[in-house]
Amino acid sequence: MRTSLGDKCFNAVNMLLLSVIGLAALYPFVYVLSASLSSGDAVVSGKVLLLPVNINLEAYVKVLMQKSIWVAYANTLYYTVVGTLVSLLLTICGAYPLSKKRLKGKGVINFLIALTMWFHAGMIPFYLNLRDMGMLNERFTIIIAFAVTTFYVFLLRTFFQSVPVELEEAAKIDGAGDYRILWTVYLPLSRASLMTVGLFYAVTRWNGYFWAMIVLKDKDKIPLQVLLKKLIVENNLSEQLVDFGSATLVSQETVIYATIIVSIIPMMVVYPLIQKYFAKGALVGSVKG
Repeated sequence: MRTSLGDKCFNAVNMLLLSVIGLAALYPFVYVLSASLSSGDAVVSGKVLLLPVNINLEAYVKVLMQKSIWVAYANTLYYTVVGTLVSLLLTICGAYPLSKKRLKGKGVINFLIALTMWFHAGMIPFYLNLRDMGMLNERFTIIIAFAVTTFYVFLLRTFFQSVPVELEEAAKIDGAGDYRILWTVYLPLSRASLMTVGLFYAVTRWNGYFWAMIVLKDKDKIPLQVLLKKLIVENNLSEQLVDFGSATLVSQETVIYATIIVSIIPMMVVYPLIQKYFAKGALVGSVKG
C-alpha cells in the first residue's frame, strides 16, 4: 500500500509531537533519579541536569535507615492492598445486580448512582459525617469511606452485560445460583476488566494523601505520600526524617528525591506485570457487544 506525501507528513508531525510529550513526561523522573544519586553540593549548586554528578548512595542509606519511612511504607501497602481488595469486592457486588434486567427499579438506581458523579455534599459535610460517626484518625476510614468509584461500577456493569446470556442459562440448568454464576462464569471472563479496575484503585490509593492528611492525625498511621508532602511542602525534613548534622555528601533535596524514588518503586514494578490486561480491560468494558 502506497503512502501519500500528506500521510508521511502527518506521521512525521505525530511522531515529533509524541516524542516531545514523551520526553517532557520522562525528564522529571530522570532528573529526580539523577539528583537522588548525586552529591548534595552538586544538587544544591544546580550542576545536575540529566546525569548524576559525584555519584553516591548516602541519600538512600539515610532514607532506608529511618523508621518513619518504613512505618509510612507499611501503612501505604496496607491501605493499598486491603483497600483495593475491598473496593473490588464492593464494585463487583454493585455492578453485577445492575447488569440484570430483572432488577426492580434498575433505572432509578442507575440514575441515583450516576447522580453522585456530578453532585455531592462537599468536603466539609463529608468531614463532619466522619467526625460524628467517630471515624477520624482511624485506619479503616481510609479504606471504607473511599471504597467505591461510580465510574468503575458502570465499567464492570457494562462488561457483565456483554457476557452471553446463554452461559448464565446453562449454569442455571446445572442448578447454580447467582453467587455461583458470578464466581464461576462472570469473574473468570472479566479478568482483564478486573485487573484494569484493580490497577486504577491501587494507583489511586497509593498516591492518595489529601483525605489521609485530613483524617489521620497519628504519625504512626499516615501513608508515605503524606510523609512526602510534609517533607516537600512544609520543608521540615529534620523533624520528619533525619537530622543531618554537618554532612556534606547529602542535602535535604537529595534525601527528598531519594524518598520520592523509593515511593514510586512498587507501582513501577506492578504495572509491567499487568500491562497486558490494561488496554484490553479498558476497552472491553467500554462498549456493550
